[in-house]
Amino acid sequence: MPKVTLFKQDGTQAGEVELNEAIFGIEPNEAVVFEAVVMQRASLRQGTHAVKNRSAVSGGGRKPWRQKGTGRARQGSTRSPQWVGGGVVFGPTPRSYSYKLPKKMRRLALHSVLSQKVLDEKMTVVEELVFDAPKSKEFKNVLNNLNVDSKTLLILEGANETAYLSARNIPNVKVIDDLNVNVLDVIDADRVLITQAALSTVEEALA
Repeated sequence: MPKVTLFKQDGTQAGEVELNEAIFGIEPNEAVVFEAVVMQRASLRQGTHAVKNRSAVSGGGRKPWRQKGTGRARQGSTRSPQWVGGGVVFGPTPRSYSYKLPKKMRRLALHSVLSQKVLDEKMTVVEELVFDAPKSKEFKNVLNNLNVDSKTLLILEGANETAYLSARNIPNVKVIDDLNVNVLDVIDADRVLITQAALSTVEEALA
């Protein structure tokens, strides 16, 4: 069963934490992680691209010239695609790019990225984060105490509003709650910083 050091917010060690082997101790499956990342990135696309087809452009209601006898090609509208100012053919229309993977694949991908962080020794568990008031300076001190100076994903228990407000404006720190842990955020961070309470919730949710 994998173990990590438990730290206090002043940087001192407070013992060890045993992690759930089914979540933090598996062999990472890179193929499933890839599929999960592609799914999440596709779901983030707005899909608001659009063009005007010939029914959406203004004008073109009158036939530009008579059908026969002019020597020119027959035309029904000045807003046909071949005309300047005409509609666009086969252009993009608004759509949703989101799709879902099977639940077991999504869960395996999340287990894989969390296990990889433990293997790489890039996961830090802190006993708790307690501040008297929301202060970014105080949270920066915590990062210094824990020797965390890279791109960090902070996972908090949902009720810790003070810590959330203290950390949210710090560059290279992304804050999420324990019920919104996802593959893209974990894989995008150099280090995962998680409170002990949030760790318990994650293990309960993903077991």
